[in-house]
Amino acid sequence: MQKPFVRFDHVEKSYDGKVLVVQDLLLDIEQGEFLTLLGPSGSGKTTTLMMLAGFETATAGEIYLDGKPINRIAPEHRNIGMVFQSYALFPHMTVAENVGFPLSVRGVTGNAARSRVMAALDKVGLKGLESRRPAQMSGGQQQRVAVARALVFEPQLVLMDEPLSALDKQLREQLQYEIKRLHHDLGITIVYVTHDQTEALAMSDRVAVFHHGRIQQIDTPTQLYERPANAFVAQFIGENNTLKGTVTSTVGTSCEVTLADGTRITAQSATTRALGAATRLSIRPERVSINPPAEAGGTRVTGTVVDVTYLGRHARVRLKACGLEDFIVTLPNDGRDLALAGGNTIHIGWDAADCRVLDSE
Repeated sequence: MQKPFVRFDHVEKSYDGKVLVVQDLLLDIEQGEFLTLLGPSGSGKTTTLMMLAGFETATAGEIYLDGKPINRIAPEHRNIGMVFQSYALFPHMTVAENVGFPLSVRGVTGNAARSRVMAALDKVGLKGLESRRPAQMSGGQQQRVAVARALVFEPQLVLMDEPLSALDKQLREQLQYEIKRLHHDLGITIVYVTHDQTEALAMSDRVAVFHHGRIQQIDTPTQLYERPANAFVAQFIGENNTLKGTVTSTVGTSCEVTLADGTRITAQSATTRALGAATRLSIRPERVSINPPAEAGGTRVTGTVVDVTYLGRHARVRLKACGLEDFIVTLPNDGRDLALAGGNTIHIGWDAADCRVLDSE
């Protein structure tokens, strides 16, 4: 059986000897994979990346790279490229000198170094700008220089720590595409850290969702969004309506939950729930329809419109429904007037397959 390219084997990290910021981490990363570590501030994702880079030392456990333990190997000897949020470029050096710096550290000079620098700059679309200094470049160009510097010595692994968070939305989306293209074209392994769930879903082969130092779920973007393992993942990955209720019946993978206001909802259950157990339901706003036909299956309830917000590609309708003051429905912009206003009483509905039972309250 082939070993994973990167393995965290029961890795833990504490800065004060008391509180574990990373707890009993078991994580395998395959060669050529684009894996994103996603989570809120303080969840352990950046600490995990820094332990892999060698800038932090694991308190317990072992990290393996290509089958070899690396806990006691210095960062400069791990053959890992690194792209930081702050770019970390040398202001007194030209673009070519910045990109070539990792080569000079490794003893590669002369024509061999120049050739590799130009090839790296060409990959990120900066050929012809090798004589400029960082201060003469935009933020997006500086980040491309940082990516070229991480690639120039042909590392077996590239780590990226929130590399796009300082950029505006349009440029961030452009560089997301470019980094993904480089990953595909070069076949390199990338471990990427972000707190932006949209970015994680757009770029990754798999996403590991961190919370309180533990991975809550690791899966493909589709599985994370469609089948969240618990309420935290459902809430953190995209917008979500969370309903609280009590299990009143179960049939196979289906489960009937009764809300506090007496509303009965049929949902899909990932695990068997005991009758009478308190639980939470997850319903994505885009899976809810307004004024569905009376003969339609699934759940159909009444709600009162609080307000409607126009957001260009879709409208966001906030309702009082199912015991929530802010039940959200998102409707795609199809050019028609929604004819909804605050105070309107309407029907809403969804399919049972789109409502999932999550962890207990």
